[in-house]
Amino acid sequence: MTKQTATIGSSTYQRIKHDIIFGVLEPGSKLKLEALKERYSTSNSTLRETLNRLTSDGFVEAPEQRGFRVTPVSREDLIEITELRVLLECHALEQSIENGDTDWEGNLVAAHHKLHLMEQKLLGGDDSDVELWKRYDWEFHQALIAACNSKNLLALHSTIFDKYLRYQMLVLTYRGDVAVNEHRAMFDAALARDTKTARQVLEAHIRNGLSHTLEAM
Repeated sequence: MTKQTATIGSSTYQRIKHDIIFGVLEPGSKLKLEALKERYSTSNSTLRETLNRLTSDGFVEAPEQRGFRVTPVSREDLIEITELRVLLECHALEQSIENGDTDWEGNLVAAHHKLHLMEQKLLGGDDSDVELWKRYDWEFHQALIAACNSKNLLALHSTIFDKYLRYQMLVLTYRGDVAVNEHRAMFDAALARDTKTARQVLEAHIRNGLSHTLEAM
C-alpha cells in the first residue's frame, strides 16, 4: 500500500467513524457502497477496507456477509461499554498520576482550561458547537491518562470512549454543574497526586453519565 493510499484510507475511516459517532449514519442503517462512494468520494476497495476495519472495531456489522450496517444500539451494550470504560480509564488514570511529569501537568492544565471555558458557555445556554465541546471533553480525559505509559491501553480506551460517546450523542443532553464539578474534582485530585480520590471521582463521573444517558434513551 502506498503512503497516499494509506492516508486516503485513514481519512475515510475517520470520516465514516465520525458520522457514526455523531449520528449522521444512524444505528442499524444499511451502508451501501455506491452511496458511500459518492458521499465520501473514494473507491470501492477503500470503502470495503474501511468498513471491514470499522467492523473489527465494533462500529459496523456485516451480518452473515449480507452487506454492512451501522452497529445498532441497546441499553445492554451501553452498560457493557461503560463497565469497560471504568476498567480501562480508572487503571490508566492511576498509572498516569504515578508516572506523570511536569509536561503532563502542563498539558492537563491546558486541557482542563479549554473544557472549562466551553462548559461555561454551555451553562450560559450556548450549545452551538457540540462537536467542539465533545472534543475538549475527550482531550481532557485523554490528558488525565496520557502518562500511563501504555500505547495498547490508550488505543483500547480510545475505541471504548468513542463507543460511549456515540450513545451520548444519540440522547444529547448536558448534566450542567454536576459534570463541571466532577471535572474540576478530577483535575484537582490528579494534580495533587491523590490517586484514590481521582479514581473515585472518575468512576462516579462515568457511571453518572451512564445513568443520565439511560434515562434519556
